[in-house]
Amino acid sequence: MNFMQKSLAALVVSLAAAAPALAAPVTYTVDNTHTFPRFSYSHFGYSTQLSRFDTTRGSVVFDAAAKTGSVDITIDAKSVNTGYATFNEHIQGEDFLDTAKFPTATFKSTKVIFKGDKPVKVEGNLTLKGVTKPVTLTVTSFQSMAHPMLKKPAIGANAFTVVKRSDFGAGKYAPYVGDEVRIDIALEAIAE
Repeated sequence: MNFMQKSLAALVVSLAAAAPALAAPVTYTVDNTHTFPRFSYSHFGYSTQLSRFDTTRGSVVFDAAAKTGSVDITIDAKSVNTGYATFNEHIQGEDFLDTAKFPTATFKSTKVIFKGDKPVKVEGNLTLKGVTKPVTLTVTSFQSMAHPMLKKPAIGANAFTVVKRSDFGAGKYAPYVGDEVRIDIALEAIAE
């Protein structure tokens, strides 16, 4: 082997070794059967009420090597589940979610912040009842691994933020019914 062939062979070997570090972003589809946005608020100071949305769709793009990502979530606001059918209708009314005019809520990320290999914050825009406001989700747990049953790459996370419902035109009965609402999301997504 001459010098040129040896150099070319060494280059090919080093590029092959570096290939895993150049991994491309992976797009994950939200698993609606394991993804539930929840919201909680003070009810006259008596208790903290907890409700959820039953239908969520969207995608997450995650690139572990580059430490980048994006999140695009759509929540069916009509799928609100308070545990009581009459109250579900009340929450969907004009004073709160107004689902007749605004059937969905969305979150679209603008930045994902990493600490080490894991995302710890996701900045983005929450649109609720036709109003868009910037919010930051704090990620409390994150997992990326092959799904043990589906045998495909999967991710999961838990995250939360706190908003004022009055900022979204849904402030009726505040301050008696708490204006601050904590939104938690338990998310699982499977590679496309």
